[in-house]
Amino acid sequence: MDVAGKIVVVTGAANGIGKALAERFAADGAELVVVADLEEENARVVAEAIGGRAFGVNVRDESQIQAMVAELEAEYGRIDLFCSNAGIIAGDGPSWMATGADNAVWAAMWDIHVMAHVYAARACLPGMIKRGEGYFLNTVSAAGLLNQIGDAPYSTTKHAAVGFAESLAITHGDEGIGVSMLCPQAVDTRMIKQIGDGDGGSAAVDGVLTPEQVAESVVQGLKDGLFMILPHEQVESYRQHKARDYGRWIGGMRKLRRTMGTPSQ
Repeated sequence: MDVAGKIVVVTGAANGIGKALAERFAADGAELVVVADLEEENARVVAEAIGGRAFGVNVRDESQIQAMVAELEAEYGRIDLFCSNAGIIAGDGPSWMATGADNAVWAAMWDIHVMAHVYAARACLPGMIKRGEGYFLNTVSAAGLLNQIGDAPYSTTKHAAVGFAESLAITHGDEGIGVSMLCPQAVDTRMIKQIGDGDGGSAAVDGVLTPEQVAESVVQGLKDGLFMILPHEQVESYRQHKARDYGRWIGGMRKLRRTMGTPSQ
């Protein structure tokens, strides 16, 4: 997909990767870039800077996504590309146990990383299928292919997001629907500052990309119709290693966890 002349929606677009995507899509000639975010005022700032349109949207609420999509389709006739990008991170808690996060964290992760993708597809698919074209970009993270040490809810829900993206592509590819999943490792956003990924995690191993570098990978990946977009190219070799010898990969991840210096209590 080339975004020139397209109607594009990006959730989680008030900052980080989403903001960089919105800015890049606008620069590349999209007809309209919709900046959707829970932080409505920040979304408006981004939208005004790029000549886009802002929506205050809580992606955990399906009715809000449905209302946004309905309004845009009524006004513009279509949504060409929906980027389901919103995400959060929390960690396993002070004990650093896989069960350390409370149920509220698990529920929020599930809603934002999985159900928000379902809600977007449910809202957009009827119109896209009727037209015989449309595209979904779901931000998943390399954690969905590998793991995020110290954050079981994040890792688990990102794995589920991979499963949904696969199902979306398998089920609707013959109806003209394109699907890509974006799977970066460490990116210089508020999220990496929250988890401090630089003390032995992927940031230390493979470096930190800027949101703009990720946006460049997305633009090229969409043009090439890639299902899996990997801004950190090393992730593919890690994924293949995991598939070849799961037990050895688990052992390597345990070793990496030990180097991060936060043992379970």
